[in-house]
Amino acid sequence: MKTTEYLTEIVQELSQTVHLISESEADALVEQILKAKKVFVAGAGRSGFMGKSFVMRMMHMGIDAYIVGETVTANLEKDDLLIIGSGSGETKTLVAIAEKAKSIGGTIAAITISPNSTIGELADIVVKLPGVTKDQSEGDYKTIQPMGSLFEQTMLLFYDALILSFMDKKGLDSNKMYGKHANLE
Repeated sequence: MKTTEYLTEIVQELSQTVHLISESEADALVEQILKAKKVFVAGAGRSGFMGKSFVMRMMHMGIDAYIVGETVTANLEKDDLLIIGSGSGETKTLVAIAEKAKSIGGTIAAITISPNSTIGELADIVVKLPGVTKDQSEGDYKTIQPMGSLFEQTMLLFYDALILSFMDKKGLDSNKMYGKHANLE
């Protein structure tokens, strides 16, 4: 198979995941972002990279948003929102972060393949995304892609869709957001 044929297959896989995501779960997350004073995002590996791109866009919208573990991350306080992206929902470092946030009184949202996981059970909001975990032992979706790629890609697109939903609710457009884009480059 040629590279572009693989790309076609990946895009087809992604287009089939959309209808498997609950609109009510997504809406609950958007509403919680609207209510939160600060938003924190955590994820390990590639899921963490997807979270970083999400935080960047939230910053462009004027949301006080942070990546957990960065040196410039604020402290999580009661009523802040922690969003954890984890396919398995069992990544030990992320479980510890969720437990700590819960003990402080933060609201937890899990973006996961596994709603019944440890992180899923700790979460106040769960958004189930289709895909398979990196060892491909969990998940209800078949993919040609290695490890958790389908989940990670779906997460990135889901995060971008959340941004569009938030923009719609706040009356934002790209021009207003561009004013918050880095300009020291």
